Amino acid sequence: MTPPAAARAPAGAGAAEPKAPPDLDAPLKARILIVDDDERNAFAAVQALEELGHELVVAKSGEEALKRLLGEEFALILLDLHMPGMDGYETAALIRSRKRTADTPIVFLTAIFRDEAHIFQAYSAGAVDVVFKPVDPFILKAKTKVFVDLYLRTQEANRQSAYKQWLLDEHARMKHEKAQTERALRRAEMQQQAILKSLPIVFTSRSIEPPFTPQFVSESIFEITGFPASRFTEEADFGSSRIHPDDLERTIASFRNATQTGQYSCEFRWLCADGQYRVLHDQGVVAPSDDGEAREIFGVILDATDRRSLEEQLAQARKMEAVGQLTGGVAHDFNNLLTVVLGNIDMLARKQEEETRRARRIDAIRQAAERGRDLTRQLLAFSRRQHLSPVTLDVNALITDFAPLMRQAVGEAVTIDLALADEALNTHVDPTQLETALLNLAVNARDAMPEGGRLTIRTSRRRAERGPGFIVVEVRDTGFGMTADVRERVFEPFFTTKEVGKGSGLGLSQVYGFVRQSEGEVEVESDVGAGTTFRLLLPGTEAKAEVRPAQAQAEVIGGAEKILLVEDDATVLALTLDVLSGLGYAVRTATNAAEALEILHSDAEVDLLFTDVVMPGGVSGVSLARTAKELRPELRVLLTSGFVGDGQINEGREFPLLDKPYDTPVMASMLRKLLDRPEPKTKRKATAAAE
Repeated sequence: MTPPAAARAPAGAGAAEPKAPPDLDAPLKARILIVDDDERNAFAAVQALEELGHELVVAKSGEEALKRLLGEEFALILLDLHMPGMDGYETAALIRSRKRTADTPIVFLTAIFRDEAHIFQAYSAGAVDVVFKPVDPFILKAKTKVFVDLYLRTQEANRQSAYKQWLLDEHARMKHEKAQTERALRRAEMQQQAILKSLPIVFTSRSIEPPFTPQFVSESIFEITGFPASRFTEEADFGSSRIHPDDLERTIASFRNATQTGQYSCEFRWLCADGQYRVLHDQGVVAPSDDGEAREIFGVILDATDRRSLEEQLAQARKMEAVGQLTGGVAHDFNNLLTVVLGNIDMLARKQEEETRRARRIDAIRQAAERGRDLTRQLLAFSRRQHLSPVTLDVNALITDFAPLMRQAVGEAVTIDLALADEALNTHVDPTQLETALLNLAVNARDAMPEGGRLTIRTSRRRAERGPGFIVVEVRDTGFGMTADVRERVFEPFFTTKEVGKGSGLGLSQVYGFVRQSEGEVEVESDVGAGTTFRLLLPGTEAKAEVRPAQAQAEVIGGAEKILLVEDDATVLALTLDVLSGLGYAVRTATNAAEALEILHSDAEVDLLFTDVVMPGGVSGVSLARTAKELRPELRVLLTSGFVGDGQINEGREFPLLDKPYDTPVMASMLRKLLDRPEPKTKRKATAAAE
């Protein structure tokens, strides 16, 4: 028997797949070939041998037996001597001539050739024994068992030898692979060290417990900080001691939060060996150990100084570009308006004209002034500095009421579809500003659909884990869409893709400023050829919607009350004094808070304080109003301003505010609302004494 291929594998063939070892527990069986042309004799042999438990194969001729032996292995061949055609002698000679079967034992079966000459010939032909027919089953079984046991012992010896050879080969293979692995590991370690030294990245490992002491720091830290890695690992607080004091608490907090979130990312200023602070970006993850418990924080540190500097430069450049664009746009529009105003005033002053032409000039001046007022309000809306008058309203009701005006604005070529939610969607915003935002979006969509199209206004509620979430007003058109560059700049003031004179570039900036000032968000989706969708996310509220009063033309009604007018601008003061006097009021004036307080401290009668918010002298109109209310609790107050900053907007909400520039009817209406309000029960003693 030759050993299996696994046992013959050359030692050290590391590239080959490892062979499976011989199975020493598998039962060994023998195959016995019975060659006899007489089926009865063959059957008798099978009956005698089948209880041995081995595989019995019958061939009816020498030719069939030889075919079997070409591809099959047998422990023993029982060969009949007397067969037609190829007899037993010839068959045995051919079996012995083949290397594969030369050692296979042959037992001749014969009923005719019993003499010594034939027996000698049989042994000469390669037989190991001769059994005479009729076959004695006991003798045949005993003789067969001897040869089969010998074959099985030989098989077992070969299997043991093959197993030993497999062990030797496997040992050689593992030894070879181990040597290869060790060489690869050394090579990888050398490459890793080279990479770590060359990369501008620092690899770190920290303790997961405060003070998060570094356990490993790659040598590349020297290139960034000027300190060797050993300083960080041998001195527990060295790394944290050189973090900028303003950044230290935030940085330590990010490490501490990593134990909860599994990761961290922070930037901080670090004092390097050259005495300069560099901005380091540190980020990493918490690494669990084999038992699943978090034991270590792995991270990388990058020098972000140059990136931060470039970002600041870019931000400054963009800021200056935006300022330049903003001032250029404001100058362009206001110069046009002032041209109209100054030109018409000059004409009015230089010559006498009939009343009709004079009225047209006055009307042109008024329109230019109103356009200037609207331009200022749009700029304030974008910068989120406008004065808002929010109320709780249902956006579905507002859109339904406002839809006819939007349909008039977009024209017949554009179809407006309303897809309003079934539920009431309440929010707390300025209704006029929301209508203006919707109108701006509708007009913008119309211009994007010059051949007509469909404008869909949809409302819904975006839920949040806590609170009422957001009310979503979606405005979608089927226009030509926007490129990515245009989409990024769409909310910039004075940025427009329309032809000169076709758009101011302030419509969408007003939308953005109003929504952001209302504590909401604006989303935009657009692709060329796929239309544009704007989503206004307004803060939801569970409060009940207020009933909006019907809009009516303000009626100019004056009075005879005493008004203290405080205004630092001389021309505005003179004009407002003329208007108030023309309405019948008795007016006293002051140019700053100190003069106003001097009047209020006197016995002068004052029913209402009408003061500008922004004034010189360090005392604002809001502070003046509060002091005046302390002096005279029954005093009415009306504030006015052309611009109110964030802090003054929040401070002045306790008093009504009239935006500049204002019309006479609007001012007269607000004055009457305040003066006609019932007086407080408590009056000043001086007033009571006077009565």
